[in-house]
Amino acid sequence: MKKSKFTEEQIAFALKQAQSGTTVEEICRKMGISQATFYAWRKSWTTSPRRA
Repeated sequence: MKKSKFTEEQIAFALKQAQSGTTVEEICRKMGISQATFYAWRKSWTTSPRRA
């Protein structure tokens, strides 16, 4: 699997921003990622017990 250019901390920050009410569109624009990437991160992090 290709190594992400984003750290776990950056991914966690993006997901927390969405929980606090920031739109996915805005998060993606600021981070330079697609919405598909954001939703893949969310799916991965919500189904994995290793991260908080």
